[in-house]
Amino acid sequence: MPSRFCPGPVSRREFLAAGMLGVGGMTLPDLYRMRAQAAALEKASDPDTSIIFVWLPGGPPHIDMYDMKPNAPTEIRGPFNPIRTNVPGIDVCELMPRHAAIADKFSVVRSISHHFADHGGGHKRLMTGVVPATPVDTVNDAPCTGSIVAKCREHLNRGIPNYVSMNPGGRVGDVFAQGPAYLGMSYTPFSVVGDPSSPTFSVPGLAPIASVGNRADDRFKLLASLDRVDRQIDSSGAMSTLDQFQQRGVNMLTTDKAKRAFDLSRETDAVRNRYGRHCWGQRALMARRLVEAGVSFVTLIMENPYQSGVPHLKQGVYNWDSHAVNCHIWDDLKVRLPIYDQAVSALIEDVYARGLDKKTMILVTGEFGRTPRIESSKGTQTGVMHPGRDHWPQAMSLIMAGAGMKTGQVVGSTNSKGEHPKDRPLTPNDLWATVYKHLGIDFNDTFLDHRGRPMAILPSGAPIAELF
Repeated sequence: MPSRFCPGPVSRREFLAAGMLGVGGMTLPDLYRMRAQAAALEKASDPDTSIIFVWLPGGPPHIDMYDMKPNAPTEIRGPFNPIRTNVPGIDVCELMPRHAAIADKFSVVRSISHHFADHGGGHKRLMTGVVPATPVDTVNDAPCTGSIVAKCREHLNRGIPNYVSMNPGGRVGDVFAQGPAYLGMSYTPFSVVGDPSSPTFSVPGLAPIASVGNRADDRFKLLASLDRVDRQIDSSGAMSTLDQFQQRGVNMLTTDKAKRAFDLSRETDAVRNRYGRHCWGQRALMARRLVEAGVSFVTLIMENPYQSGVPHLKQGVYNWDSHAVNCHIWDDLKVRLPIYDQAVSALIEDVYARGLDKKTMILVTGEFGRTPRIESSKGTQTGVMHPGRDHWPQAMSLIMAGAGMKTGQVVGSTNSKGEHPKDRPLTPNDLWATVYKHLGIDFNDTFLDHRGRPMAILPSGAPIAELF
């Protein structure tokens, strides 16, 4: 298979070269003219599609959310009851009433499974669609899907990054197996940290456009001078990576499009309240604004619900890793699921209400499910016995919405105890094949790894036919 290349219509070096050839260097109008030319070239080939990838690290309990088993023994089913949705035959947990009201707008997939029970292996298996070389740690040996999309769409110059990740606490890249592996560091996400619901929240690097204009010409001349260095002496590829980061920075500095996209104050109080005035809700709202602005892939991490004024339960847990030693799973879910329900349902409703449901796919998942059988252990924080569930990659549930897909359905099923797929067994590769189909990316294409070997975007998998 041929190696895929995605050259851009106007690279940083091309506009630097133009600056060196011109008398007195490139001016700001020159840059805008070249940007307009690039936009014209993009117009015919720019697929106006996007992904909002909601990541639930730690592993959400499928049997307590989307695949409930009310007739199973008490040591399996848990204390919560399923409730009917607006689609006959689809039930969800009683702690998610907003989901129940919009079940016609999403599909539940209940039969994806894999074999990596460690968080690291599970993250890599889910994020890449490739069986990882090691079952632990989160350093990718294959590019995550977001990095693949960033590579395939690197020619797009929209004044805003093609790949954005909203991360908690400044942790980026390989912490959640979001690394680009052999594609290189240019294809890591533009990372947005912190709590967007905070009054002091800001996105570093988005300087006011007026303060940039007076200095832009000088910056371009300086970069042109630095570019005289012979790039052939740098066999590591670091200079090429620097090119990509500098071009990204120039785009962010010379347009206010990114600044507007990240500015939640442009939304009405009613909209912000609908999503929830907490970190997860405002991240979800920002994700919608980003895809509207032209970002191709947004990773929205919903990890810790105990922020934005939500009191931390002593028997709660930071992420979705609901072992009995970590938390009292039922108490934690009573806090976690209502916040999750509000943010995710608002995002889905808003995408449809704003006419983005053909352009944008919403995908919500973690790295695996939880054990059907309830465990009991002494909590490390409380010193008392707690119920909980362990890691369980043999079965998991996820939801998908938008992308012009058929919604209001359940794809696949598990056995009566939620242990493994009963029918329509699927893998993470089938999930990503569905995503790439929506984005118009041929997942049989290849990129060269560090040894110069052609590596397929996906080594196997097929789009989930029931969704189209």
